[in-house]
Amino acid sequence: MRLDQPSKKVLITGIDSFTGIHLSKYLESKAYDVYGTSLLNESSKKYRCDITKKEDIRDVLQKINPEFIIHLSGISFTAFESAEEFYKVNTIGTVNILDMLLDLDIKPSKIILASSATVYGNQGLEVLDEALCPAPANHYGASKYAMECLAKNYFGKLNIIVTRPFNYTGVRQAEHFLIPKIVKHFKDSKKIIELGNIDVSREFNDIGFICEVYNRLLSSESNAEVVNICSNRGVKLLDVIEKMNNIAGYEIDVKVNPAFVRKDEIKTLTGSSKKLFNLIGDVKQKTLEDTLGEMFEA
Repeated sequence: MRLDQPSKKVLITGIDSFTGIHLSKYLESKAYDVYGTSLLNESSKKYRCDITKKEDIRDVLQKINPEFIIHLSGISFTAFESAEEFYKVNTIGTVNILDMLLDLDIKPSKIILASSATVYGNQGLEVLDEALCPAPANHYGASKYAMECLAKNYFGKLNIIVTRPFNYTGVRQAEHFLIPKIVKHFKDSKKIIELGNIDVSREFNDIGFICEVYNRLLSSESNAEVVNICSNRGVKLLDVIEKMNNIAGYEIDVKVNPAFVRKDEIKTLTGSSKKLFNLIGDVKQKTLEDTLGEMFEA
């Protein structure tokens, strides 16, 4: 960055999250001046904020006055026990942020709201695009879809892009998520792994791909859009196990634990990347084998 070129101030809510940790470092490398919010932690550029409380949001926005916002804060673990909390945080929390921006007359150049591909539910299709009518099959997806519906009321007032990320992974993702759980079993040389629904296919994109997509969306001219963050690269779960067998050098025994089987499990979740790449250009990423290898060696 040239000395006469001002840095671009971006606020990342949920900066302590898996995505937030990687994204903050990535945007800093792209000359952004990165600030964040956290539910528990605070530092020079990180503010403690509960997005269910408007006064917390007001305080942060007044202090930072961001040029860009990437809203990641929320509950993302679909097996989280409290249904009520999904809506309180994911839906109402997002609306609180948008309301406070209008109340303070702060209008960032771009606001990116992270929704989820789970809003699609079980469509019975191999590839899901943005023209489909969402039909979420769990409270997590429903809370995100409710957020989307309410956020559209702000499209004419704020420059908003709603993203629907498909599954992604990488180093430092929490071990209660599927891919880190699998990798951890191999790192610990476990002979058996217990899983739930194994007859499923997912995208397992690399976190670096996600970061570059967000980077490009920030600088794009697009707004008032809902767009998938995906690669149309579906992988069967048992193929992931096979790749890890090769990386670790031994074969693990897969057992289905009925306690882990979800009756509302989405069998196939692969997205059309056509709209995304039309907006920001094609984005390349490393192979799944490379991502898994990095996680195994970390």
